Amino acid sequence: MIEGRNVEYVEMLVGATARKLPLSPQKARLVVDQIRGKSVDDALNTLSFGTQKGARLVRKVLESAIHNAEHNEGADIDELVIAEIYVNAGATMKRIRPRARGRADRVLKRSCHVTVTLTDEG
Repeated sequence: MIEGRNVEYVEMLVGATARKLPLSPQKARLVVDQIRGKSVDDALNTLSFGTQKGARLVRKVLESAIHNAEHNEGADIDELVIAEIYVNAGATMKRIRPRARGRADRVLKRSCHVTVTLTDEG
């Protein structure tokens, strides 16, 4: 410690974002809410046993954030914790589904953006 000065711990924040995932934001949030605030090991374990399509997609984003922390910051994987994870709505593609008597219904194909931020437990 430097005499006469307070040296504070600087928090490391590393993240990853996946954009335009072919999954509705509502379904993605169900998966994301299960791992928010957990350690990286617990989150990966939870996602690997999830049967939802969203679990597979969120796991890829989380693994990308882990590799970013390891490669760019030299972080220890065992100390990483999910500081922030959230889902935003992406573009919605509008499609037509033909129905009886010449009518048509609109089909909304929703997408989402998933953002993960990791920090060390310091």
